[in-house]
Amino acid sequence: MPGLTTAPRFPQNIPTHPLLIVNYALVKSGDRGEVEKLWKAATELGFWYLSNHGIDEVDDMFDVYADALDLPLEEKMQYEQGDSGNSYGYKARGKIVTDKNGTLDTSEFLNVAQDDALSYPRITYRSYPPTINEHMGDVIVPFVQNSLAVCTTILSIFEQKLGLPKGELLKRHSPTELNGGEARCVKTPPNADRAGIGAHTDFGSLSMVHNRLGGLQVMPPNSDRWYYIKPLPRHAVCNVGDTLALFSGGILRSNVHRVMPPPGEQAKYTRYSIAYFSRPGNRIVLRALSNESKIIARAALRAPACEYEPGTTAGEWTARRIRNLRLKSREGWIASQGTEHDGVKERTTV
Repeated sequence: MPGLTTAPRFPQNIPTHPLLIVNYALVKSGDRGEVEKLWKAATELGFWYLSNHGIDEVDDMFDVYADALDLPLEEKMQYEQGDSGNSYGYKARGKIVTDKNGTLDTSEFLNVAQDDALSYPRITYRSYPPTINEHMGDVIVPFVQNSLAVCTTILSIFEQKLGLPKGELLKRHSPTELNGGEARCVKTPPNADRAGIGAHTDFGSLSMVHNRLGGLQVMPPNSDRWYYIKPLPRHAVCNVGDTLALFSGGILRSNVHRVMPPPGEQAKYTRYSIAYFSRPGNRIVLRALSNESKIIARAALRAPACEYEPGTTAGEWTARRIRNLRLKSREGWIASQGTEHDGVKERTTV
């Protein structure tokens, strides 16, 4: 796997934030204690480790995406996302801003749309580098399918805990509807001196990230301090995104986080991460599901007026957030941060 065989361990003297470890196999089997642990994590911090997730393609994903990101820049730029709000394709270093001063990011990444993976070899949105297409069928498609299955299980549990009718949340995430789901690899160069990705909350519903080196940081609720999340072998780091926070009236927590250089000796190595993002159907209107659940209705009443009624579709929401991140639209950076941004998250460091 790229850059991992000789990388040093995560340093012991770095402040980290502990996450609950949720055993997916137990969750899937309906174990009540494990389901409650998942619910606690999703409603308090919004982040947790997921063990026994069964996504066996992760190691191959690192290799396939690393090969694609090692291509010459001029070749990768043929697949550039552009400034229109499209999330699929290649994003070069220095194309998005990480703070209100317009500081440029240090990371590059490549996104493959869930819709393109599930429709392969038919193209739904766009084409991808040959190194991606060569392994679409044997690596990327199974990774997306297995990640989607994990998220579907988790969403079904959230549906029950929120008091929603069966299928009410799942139908908003139907894989047969065009949606913003995607598989991503982020590559950050060694010895980076600033953020790879600035402070933000995730656009969609659920995120699953597979890290080998440190770099992911979270700011806990009611705190002004950033903490690293220590990578655990064979564990995904999962988190709730904005659209689930909106649907739930704020019960499910979409917490702010960022990507910084790896700590200690790990900073000398290229950092890769593999992520899967589950997002609602593009046409789904984002709103608190108060009419469908008394639990959500009570929660939404306690929230500031209109906080959970953005009046937009999931597709419009994602496109606007992506446009505002781009250097061309740096004046929109504050809005790009998502549902939980405030000034303190710009100022504080570990």
